[in-house]
Amino acid sequence: MAEVAVAILLEKLVVLFEDEVKALKGVHQEVEFIRYELESMQAFLRDADEREESQEGVKAWVKQVRDIAYNTEDVLDEFMFFAAQQSKRRGFIGLLQRSANFVRRLKAINRLVDQMHDIKAKIIDIAQRRQRYNFNILQLGSSPISMVDTWHDDLRGNAFFLNETDLVGIDNPRSELIHLLINGESKLSVIAVVGMGGVGKTTLVKKVYDHPNLVEHFQHHAWVTVSNSFKVEELLRDMLLQLFTEIMQPLPLGMEGMNATNLKINLFEFLQQKRYVIIFDDIWDLQAWEALKYVLPDCDCGSRIIVTTRNYSIASSCVESYGHIYNLRHLQDLEAWDLFCRKVFRSHLNNEPPLELQELSRGILKRCEGVPLVIRAIGGLLLTKERSVTEWQRVHDSLGAHLQSNDQLKSMMKILLLSYTDLPYHLKSCFLYLSIFPEDYAIDRMRIIRLWIAEGFVEEKEGYTVEEVAEDYLTELICRNLVQVKKTEIDGSLRSCQVHDILRDLIISKSREDNFATTFAQPGNTLNDKIRRLSVHRFDGSVFENMRFPLLRSLIIFGIDKTLNSSIQFDHDVRLLRVLDLAGVSLEVFPSGISKLYLLRYLSLRNTNIKMLPKSIGKLKNLETLDLKQTYVSELPAEMTKLKKLRHLLVYRYEVESYLPFHSKQGFKAFVGMGNLVSLQKLSIVEANQGNAIIRELGSLCQLRRLGVIKLKKEDGIDLCSSIQQMRNLQSLDVTSIEEGEVLDLQSLLSPPPLLQRLYMRGKLEKLPTWIPSLSNLVILSLRWSRLKEDPLEALQNLPNLLELGLHQAYEGEELCFKGGFQRLKLLSLNNLEGLKLVTVKDAALPQLQALCIQRCALLEQVPLGIERLNHLKELFFFDMPDEFSSRLLPNVGEDYWKVRNILDIRFVYWRNGDWTNYRL
Repeated sequence: MAEVAVAILLEKLVVLFEDEVKALKGVHQEVEFIRYELESMQAFLRDADEREESQEGVKAWVKQVRDIAYNTEDVLDEFMFFAAQQSKRRGFIGLLQRSANFVRRLKAINRLVDQMHDIKAKIIDIAQRRQRYNFNILQLGSSPISMVDTWHDDLRGNAFFLNETDLVGIDNPRSELIHLLINGESKLSVIAVVGMGGVGKTTLVKKVYDHPNLVEHFQHHAWVTVSNSFKVEELLRDMLLQLFTEIMQPLPLGMEGMNATNLKINLFEFLQQKRYVIIFDDIWDLQAWEALKYVLPDCDCGSRIIVTTRNYSIASSCVESYGHIYNLRHLQDLEAWDLFCRKVFRSHLNNEPPLELQELSRGILKRCEGVPLVIRAIGGLLLTKERSVTEWQRVHDSLGAHLQSNDQLKSMMKILLLSYTDLPYHLKSCFLYLSIFPEDYAIDRMRIIRLWIAEGFVEEKEGYTVEEVAEDYLTELICRNLVQVKKTEIDGSLRSCQVHDILRDLIISKSREDNFATTFAQPGNTLNDKIRRLSVHRFDGSVFENMRFPLLRSLIIFGIDKTLNSSIQFDHDVRLLRVLDLAGVSLEVFPSGISKLYLLRYLSLRNTNIKMLPKSIGKLKNLETLDLKQTYVSELPAEMTKLKKLRHLLVYRYEVESYLPFHSKQGFKAFVGMGNLVSLQKLSIVEANQGNAIIRELGSLCQLRRLGVIKLKKEDGIDLCSSIQQMRNLQSLDVTSIEEGEVLDLQSLLSPPPLLQRLYMRGKLEKLPTWIPSLSNLVILSLRWSRLKEDPLEALQNLPNLLELGLHQAYEGEELCFKGGFQRLKLLSLNNLEGLKLVTVKDAALPQLQALCIQRCALLEQVPLGIERLNHLKELFFFDMPDEFSSRLLPNVGEDYWKVRNILDIRFVYWRNGDWTNYRL
């Protein structure tokens, strides 16, 4: 973790050199020395971090380096705080303030010089101490990676000897893999088995490899364990040794002394015109595959390669254009319970726990989340415990502590820790940061991206926004099976994610140990004044009554039970805060002191009862995200124009009823000068009824990716279209007219944003805008209260990427006919089409439709004609449809039942007595 602390500091030093420090005489040289020295130390830190647990001397040295990095960051942030709070007032009062500030600045610079000098002396001492004790990490015998691989390979070998009785949930995956290996084309193909550490990849593939069908089908077999510290020559020799030994032929002459090229030639020639199967187990680095794949000839003999890896990106690269990626799933609940009981209660009646331990057993098992390695390890721990409620409750409540202290669990944790160790430093900090979230918490994609950016974890990359770089970080953590996908959008993009409970315990422990982040989850937890990031879970706020955290960078609260206005005072004791997330806290008034947090980058008051912001919000010059979603704020002060770095401004509220009314969204009154916030990427939701000048200002926001505008009048259309044409990066547009009957005029948009993916339009349309059919990237289209006279389907059917279409009071005709097109549409919603009597689906239309929702179409007489031909339709929902319509679908007696009987999920939903009731067909 020292590597992470130093890397974050070095990133900050680069910025400071550009902005502040370079101009400060007496400081520049000291900071430059510290920078260069830490860069030199960084070469040792990755190895040092990996040796911490096994060598006390290394551990002490790493801690010293980490403390120096933290100390330097604190000193620099203190100075940046001082610089940020200096007054910029004009006139005589401003002159007096600037004079006083000049004196204070001299004192601050002198103090900074002294502090940097002290830090420099400490760094010199640390470097000399390493030399004094001959502490050269690179010469301490075997490299940490090779040592890790040694014990890891030993542990992996244990998977080879598991009895069939110890294996659960393996039958179907084994059969599927054998089918992939034996059947199919004669072309050489690669099957990549991918999954998180401990899920059983090696165990499964070994059972496949040893299966008689596989032994008989292939002429030659080899199993090669790659691991992290692979050497190509050793892998090639191992393969040759296995292949020649299998057929009892002498090894190539001089094989031990051959270089990689000659080994490859011998291997390539041996495999010519042979049907072989080779396993490459545990690939961590794509270079290993690149070094080996060209020695595997494709002789059109039906040869197969299996690779196992924790990284989906590596699996994808191995498979390339021909092969198969096999995602090894976690055990299902019943499978996990079976394995747990076999491990813990094998000697008990029916392999079942006694009644008094049933609930605790399931609670402990839930923490394992279906990972066989974890189930076996924790099961082994329970075998050593007395079978009493008290003892098992203790294990349940302190499982995180057991993971770090219990010898039986250390091997398991080392295997899981390998995935963390393999991360580059920027992903290590991002992954550790996930420890702040509560157990089983669904982490919103954009929330974590904005938090990472605010923390300074995301590196700038030419040609990309920092949000796009951060999204790549998150994708890589998912590909490495360290983060799990929770929910996806209709286009497959990530909506929310979470961390496996055991991995969460691991990073919580590591974060606490390295003072990276601290979780306060219950009364009795002790907190020290050196905390840098604090996450508070389900507590009443008493932790803040005497809050003194001068080094705190982040404060994130998840659910507080009482109003905190009197509990939290944001003053100089938390002046270094960059992140303040109070989402869901029962705040009534904007907390005092927030406006003095000059370094603040991220402020979320989402789902609070805040009604207004003070003018002093304009002091937060570094603010990048202001999240006021689901608050009662409806107007922002003009001082907002000072927030030049603002990238995400979310100020809106939904009023949810049985059905969303026309005025379901409340936004904020736009302020003059909003066009000066040129860094904005998301702006939602602006009220347009403040005059045309406001709408014209929007055209200056060329970086916008998402825009929401409500209360539009017909005469606003030309100016709005002119502004939207400037937003070439816009991906989501949400526009609403001022009243249900007001025309939404967007016809003059001659050149729509080429990247637009989501379009939501609420309001009357005289006709469908002519530019909509040209949106080749459009994924979601929602038309509400459009009241079109002409059938819109003809114009929309050829949108190549449209996945979701919603028509809500959008069409006044009697018939909708899907004649063709809509080749990728997955979700279709028809809502409150008052005149609709008939829907027809022709042969070639809607081939990929998965869900159809029909709501309040009172005149619709029957399900769409041709619905029986929609082979991918899995969900069919009817909301408040007439009884006559519903009766036609009743099993056995309804005349239309035969059309829908193969659909898996059919539901009728009704709004009755202020609540929803539903039943499945």
